[in-house]
Amino acid sequence: MKLDKKNIRNFSIIAHIDHGKSTLSDRMIQLSGIISDRDMKEQILDSMDIERERGITIKSQTVSLPYTSPDGTQYLLNLIDTPGHVDFSYEVSRALAACEGALIIVDATQGVEAQTLANLYLAMEHDLKIIPIINKIDLPSAQIEWARDQIEEDLGLDPDEALPVSAKTGIGVDKIFQAVVEGIPAPVSEGTGNFKALIFDSHYDAFRGTVVHFRIFDGTIKKGDKIRFMSNNSEYKVEEVGISQIKRIPQDHLMAGQVGYFIAGIKNISDVKIGDTVTMPNLPCDKAMGGFREPTPVVFSSMYPVAADDYEELTAALEKLKLNDASLIYQKDSSAALGFGYRCGFLGLLHLEVVQERLEREYDVSLILTSPSVQYEITYTSGEVKIIDNPTAYPDPAEITRTREPFINASIIVPDKYMGNVMQVCHEFRGVSKNYQYLTSNRLEMKFELPLAEVVYEFYDRLKSVTQGYGSFDYEIAGYQDTDLVKLDFLINSERVDALSQLIHRDKAEARGRTACKKLREEIPRQQFKIPIQAAIGGKIVARETISAFRKDVTAKCYGGDISRKRKLLEKQKKGKKRMKMVGSVEIPQSAFLSVLKTD
Repeated sequence: MKLDKKNIRNFSIIAHIDHGKSTLSDRMIQLSGIISDRDMKEQILDSMDIERERGITIKSQTVSLPYTSPDGTQYLLNLIDTPGHVDFSYEVSRALAACEGALIIVDATQGVEAQTLANLYLAMEHDLKIIPIINKIDLPSAQIEWARDQIEEDLGLDPDEALPVSAKTGIGVDKIFQAVVEGIPAPVSEGTGNFKALIFDSHYDAFRGTVVHFRIFDGTIKKGDKIRFMSNNSEYKVEEVGISQIKRIPQDHLMAGQVGYFIAGIKNISDVKIGDTVTMPNLPCDKAMGGFREPTPVVFSSMYPVAADDYEELTAALEKLKLNDASLIYQKDSSAALGFGYRCGFLGLLHLEVVQERLEREYDVSLILTSPSVQYEITYTSGEVKIIDNPTAYPDPAEITRTREPFINASIIVPDKYMGNVMQVCHEFRGVSKNYQYLTSNRLEMKFELPLAEVVYEFYDRLKSVTQGYGSFDYEIAGYQDTDLVKLDFLINSERVDALSQLIHRDKAEARGRTACKKLREEIPRQQFKIPIQAAIGGKIVARETISAFRKDVTAKCYGGDISRKRKLLEKQKKGKKRMKMVGSVEIPQSAFLSVLKTD
């Protein structure tokens, strides 16, 4: 296909989670004819098993769709699919920087939700042309006019431009192609001839090495060209360039405005940085692209291999995963109970679960995770201020003059009948109500200030259950505030297990200690001796559970006769048990470490 730059369109699909992004991508791919009906499957851009099982998009994916307009002009539409969950807003910002326009999907049954608004603001930051789409019009509960009103009131977009479609049945999807061609501008290059491109994604191929997905802003690239990454000045020779149409399709060259991939035999995975600018040593661009921010992790947890021998495998797996997931941050760590591992930073609790599942499935590494924590700011008596995220680094309370924890500004959009439930949950999680406003006659947006450490645990699940799934949640980090922080330790058989320690607000410590002790009692197997499980704050024990011992019937052979014979045997057994307890070490299974993270 002979291409002119004015016939290329680069666009993204953005929406709240579960509003139908992946289904709409499926229909557009099917209508473009790049894949046969026999090979078609649901969520075709969601290549990972975990994405299919959970019904969410985790990775940005790209696909080039050919389209012939009614007047016979041939176009190439580059669709960059984006995730919807609040944890992955960095992935969305990355994909939007490579586009000129975006389709924003609004569910005809649920209307505008928190993440719809957050993604709209991201798109506006990049000056993108936005086309509203009303999805799920085939459902009996669909309210198209109500959705149009919300698009006008909440999003400030023209409701007459909104296209009503059903991504599931395919109604109206063909009109989106023409709307993209007419509504989204063609890419514009600077015309200097110097090569300039932006990396927005990459993944690791076991046979070809690193496959880099990029958008060209100026110049052309072909096989044999030398390229340079501007962040670290490393240079490589291009082995293959092409476009993605579910499969990789090699091309002779790619020009300004196109989205594609290149393979350059990159063995050093850490050379490829998402958001980096690619240029050529012989045709260098004057400055790197702006607008990309480094991902900031908010939740921290340590990962250890179950078998100490798997440490090297965990290292290699994290390196490969980091290439595919730029927002994962990790550094070496060690624990007296679990040996060597890594301290990792995540964008949120879903991100933590996804990384753990991917490491176990894709790289076959069995892991133990410690309790997730956030970054706390500690001021010492000497005046020194330190940021800590690991309970093992928490100093003696006598050395501390002040502790501060991160807070978030949460925006929760709910039908007004759930207002009381939401307020109750937020106050349980130490939240402070800021204000609320009605978006429509029966839906309101509630603003709260919440400690991030509380949200990390199970806030999102609780919110979904008290609002029967209608509550939507989005947040941004608001800075640090003073807090009364304590370190909650767990002692198993009088031995402190550092991997179970947690940093927690004093008011919640006792309740959390009790719950965790009960969970540990269920998970740790019984021994021939009693095992005490204790939760302690400093030297004070706040909770205790005991795992009772197996009892061997030593008096079975002793029938009849004086009771003193039986007593003698039992005393003898007691002495043996005492000695066994002194030398007995308790094996803590992997499930016990995970059980502490879960609450009822």
